[in-house]
Amino acid sequence: MRKPAVRVAVIDMNNQVENQGLGHICRLLEASNLKYAHQEVSFKIYDIRAKNEVPTLDYDIYISTGGPGSPFEGEGMRWELDYFNLIDKIWNHNQTTTGNKKYVFFICHSFQLAVRFFNLATITKRHSTSFGVFTAHKTPAGEEDILFNNLDNPFWIADFRDYQALQPITKAFNELGARITCLEKIRPYVDFERAIMAIRLSDEMVATQFHPEADAKGMLIHFAKPDRKAHVIKHHGEDKYYEIVEHLEDKEKISATFQTILPTFLKEAILVSSGIEREMILF
Repeated sequence: MRKPAVRVAVIDMNNQVENQGLGHICRLLEASNLKYAHQEVSFKIYDIRAKNEVPTLDYDIYISTGGPGSPFEGEGMRWELDYFNLIDKIWNHNQTTTGNKKYVFFICHSFQLAVRFFNLATITKRHSTSFGVFTAHKTPAGEEDILFNNLDNPFWIADFRDYQALQPITKAFNELGARITCLEKIRPYVDFERAIMAIRLSDEMVATQFHPEADAKGMLIHFAKPDRKAHVIKHHGEDKYYEIVEHLEDKEKISATFQTILPTFLKEAILVSSGIEREMILF
């Protein structure tokens, strides 16, 4: 008898602003179809910020994307209330069931919203925009996390943000059983606290401030567009533009991150959702 498809909800936080991340996520999901134990995978995109589209609790996996703007601009709006209600339902579902738990991956803007929802840290605006390819450092918890097993420490990330999570609230982390798995690059030349870059909220729920879906090939094509090149040079300088291009051309940098984090998350989530015990999954 054919197994039902594992269903994935992609929650689009881009507010209809052109981006590369959503397409990269869709391609990763398409590549996952029938890849693991011949399990069929289907997905649907929900435009939450622009159209108030919110998935139900009927999905097995949720991927919540990055997006532009402040993580506070949705306060009091219908879409944010519905989004937080969904997170609350998923969390409670996972806490009260022994099987069929639901997997969630929060990216960038969604990471900041998740930190707000669980009250894990202080979200502040950065002193300056983080824009480019940088290193991130695994914490001891990150060294043990399956998502980062095959990455160096530090490893390379695509990081585009104006906001950051600082001053983790220990009580909130302890109550959830959450762990910080990555921190911002070490910057001894500035007197700033290092931002939180990834959190393991639970066995099934994880969040990254950076973009693990960033594909170097796709980004090179994107940044080669004349209008995009001109925009980056105007706002960040010519040196920054060519630094980004150089990093993207290096196959040892974000390509390794792209090939590791989300594919590992999807493999585990798909196999567990299809009925295979987590302890039986070999990576």
